Amino acid sequence: MMKRLYFAFIVIITCSSCGKKSWEKPAENPDFIHRSIKDVTDVVRHDIYSPPVASRIYAYISVAAYEAARNGDNHYQSLEGQLKGLDSVPKPIAGKKYCFTLSASHAILTVGKILVMSEGRIEGFHDKLMQEFKNTGMPDSVYDNSIGYGKLIADRIIKWAGKDNYKHTRSLSKYDVQTDDASWKPTPPAYMKGIEPHWNEIRPFLLDSAQQFKPAHPFTFSNIPGSNFYKLAMEVYDTGKHLTDDEATIATFWDDNPFKVNTNGHTMFATKKISPGGHWINITALACRKAKAGYVKSSEAYACIAVVIADSFINCWDEKYRSKVIRPETYINQYIDQSWMPLLQTPPFPEYTSGHSVVSTASAAVLSKLFGDEFSFIDSTEMEFAIPARNFKSFKAAAEEAAISRFYGGIHYMPSITNGVDEGDRIGQFALTKLHTKR
Repeated sequence: MMKRLYFAFIVIITCSSCGKKSWEKPAENPDFIHRSIKDVTDVVRHDIYSPPVASRIYAYISVAAYEAARNGDNHYQSLEGQLKGLDSVPKPIAGKKYCFTLSASHAILTVGKILVMSEGRIEGFHDKLMQEFKNTGMPDSVYDNSIGYGKLIADRIIKWAGKDNYKHTRSLSKYDVQTDDASWKPTPPAYMKGIEPHWNEIRPFLLDSAQQFKPAHPFTFSNIPGSNFYKLAMEVYDTGKHLTDDEATIATFWDDNPFKVNTNGHTMFATKKISPGGHWINITALACRKAKAGYVKSSEAYACIAVVIADSFINCWDEKYRSKVIRPETYINQYIDQSWMPLLQTPPFPEYTSGHSVVSTASAAVLSKLFGDEFSFIDSTEMEFAIPARNFKSFKAAAEEAAISRFYGGIHYMPSITNGVDEGDRIGQFALTKLHTKR
């Protein structure tokens, strides 16, 4: 009889305990973080932000997510004092109950709304997501505490972002196209002016300066047949004319052109895709889901990868507008074959170094540290653009393919890729020595 009473008592206590916390498991689902980041990605694509600007947005929303979410696990520490200009991050009030997944999601979307043009798109998603949190049965007091804390984090991040020199660069002059033979010129079909020529003035997140990891000096220009530069261009030309199906597939998979201009007679229209940074943000989501990472670990991954991507663009763009190297398409059309076209549309900025090579290599270094050197995954990022998924045995293997894709696509000379990989590796390794998320 006593055993039965004891068993009944245990069942009552257990069920009661389950009832009190029945909202916590569904509310602490990391999918809320993934969906919030993806919503901002969709808006960034819709608004057609350039790769550098997109990287800035990812960095601020991801740091906001981490600073809110990390409070759910006392093994994690703030990034204040580690990232340039970030200090005095608000802390939760002791004794109050929070749902830090809610705080992080609210912070992501609040910061994101400030940094994009299509605020209404984020607002609509935000309202829907907040209702999902309420539907978990979360107590009103917890909901209010969590929203309040998420807003404090968002306000701090927005204030921090406001001092990174971005607004100042909006008022600076556009790129003045140089007339000498060696310098970059706008390319067809839209002949757009060079984007973000002053991006090296943006405050870095971890780097000491935009010039910290200068790549090797670019190859010397020459239009003389048989010269080194001519041979580099011929290498691009010959490869482009004899691409294998696999090489063409690789180039297309990693195209990541946010604004491809298409022509149909006298009509021009744009095809919008994610940026190179957005591609690696999506890979981060895939890795987190495969690893069954919780909301704190997932937020850590986004924050680490996003600030490294942002710094990679700052460092890379510094070199682009210092060396102003002419694109293969311009050189080949002028000196080798005026009818030649690259497989990929040439992006509107100077050639050296390859941004995708820098960003991908740095990203792979960070993700390998977080998830392992031999972390295999299926990259389904491009399926929403009707491009089949690809399998990779590691992040490094994916980065290597991303880098060489720019050569196959006809938009970079080989030294821009090899030196870009080296540049990205140095940025990634430096970041790993500077970023400390665990106590």
